[in-house]
Amino acid sequence: MAASTNAFEMAQAQFDRVADMLQLDPEVREILRWPLREFHFRIPVRMDDGSMRVFEGFRVQHNDARGPNKGGIRFHPAETIDTVRALGTWMTWKCAVVDIPLGGGKGGVIVDPATLSTGEKERLVRGWVQQMWRNIGPRQDVPAPDVGTTPQMMGWMMDEYSKLAGQFTPGVITGKPVGGGGSLGRTEATGYGVIYTVREALKHLKIDPKTCTAAIQGFGNVAQYAAIGFIEMLGGKVICVSYWDREDRISYTVSKEDGLDPHFLMSITDQYGSIDKTKAKAAGYVIESGDAWITKDVDVLIPSALEGQVNSETVLQIKPRVKVIAEGANGPTTPEADVILKERGIFMIPDFLCNAGGVTVSYFEGVQNDMNFYWSKEEVLQKEDEKMTSAFHAVLEMSVKEKVYMRDAAYMVSIARVVKAMQLRGWI
Repeated sequence: MAASTNAFEMAQAQFDRVADMLQLDPEVREILRWPLREFHFRIPVRMDDGSMRVFEGFRVQHNDARGPNKGGIRFHPAETIDTVRALGTWMTWKCAVVDIPLGGGKGGVIVDPATLSTGEKERLVRGWVQQMWRNIGPRQDVPAPDVGTTPQMMGWMMDEYSKLAGQFTPGVITGKPVGGGGSLGRTEATGYGVIYTVREALKHLKIDPKTCTAAIQGFGNVAQYAAIGFIEMLGGKVICVSYWDREDRISYTVSKEDGLDPHFLMSITDQYGSIDKTKAKAAGYVIESGDAWITKDVDVLIPSALEGQVNSETVLQIKPRVKVIAEGANGPTTPEADVILKERGIFMIPDFLCNAGGVTVSYFEGVQNDMNFYWSKEEVLQKEDEKMTSAFHAVLEMSVKEKVYMRDAAYMVSIARVVKAMQLRGWI
């Protein structure tokens, strides 16, 4: 993210723009501009060497008019309350745009999880639950994995909550391991959801996906399955992905002009998304600078890493051939970059629509937990496809009808749904 980009200011600026367009009541606007609740706390953890280390944790509950708050927990050394506020805000719009009965929340801990042992991670996540358990739950606030957290960590969190609550409560957390209350299809959900929306965008633009190439930023869970989906579902070609190298502490782009093999790259990638450069080079891949992905002469760009990556400087490097930007990450494009993308007529699939497949299947996981009955992977992915396709077309119709940018249209759809829920509940 560019040093000058504050994620929450960006989220508020995007909201304010559409609130102006909708002529939203000032009192309603004030409720929606800020989270309803925030929690800041310290988590003391006994480390393996016997020392005590205190970590800083957060949970933001932005708006629960449509249902329990929902959102991941990020373990990241650069985590800030403003990032968590922004992500919690975007989660409200994300749940509303795919029309699932949940609100928006987000959590975080300032930590590099790669520096912790398995035992230290377990004690940290259980400590997070100990601080928050009275304010989370299947009918209050449902956390999930995000950057730096894993299904196993969600399993520990669910176990800790169940112990404190005195009853088995799988629905308190989603993104759990399969066999421990998790849902089949959850691993692929966000990346595949990105591709369902790309498929619909290419149909709308009358472009044959089999002729398309894509460049992807990131090689975590979202990017991995977006790459697989682009190749295997659409028949297109992915020519590069980027990743953060933990040893060198910088990003690299891994390229193959005739098309890369995501399954091979996954086989040489560690759990934090770092690709083995030596093995990649040996297999004919070219290692380039971390920002090379955005300069590629491709049809589709899929930023799937952190916030603010397509900004006023990097947007100028996007080639004329690019027709679609699909935001696999949260908040990858700054408002300044949006202005330029609009002028160039690049079709934008905004983040809280594009990457909503993850929360959609998390919602399905909660439904399955409630029923104590679990669906097949095919059923989960089919339901996800239906939800994402319906959401895409609701936003596209709004964009065409109101003659507005897709991001603005997505906000219009989401804000209208949240405001309606607030009215029906008598909040406003």
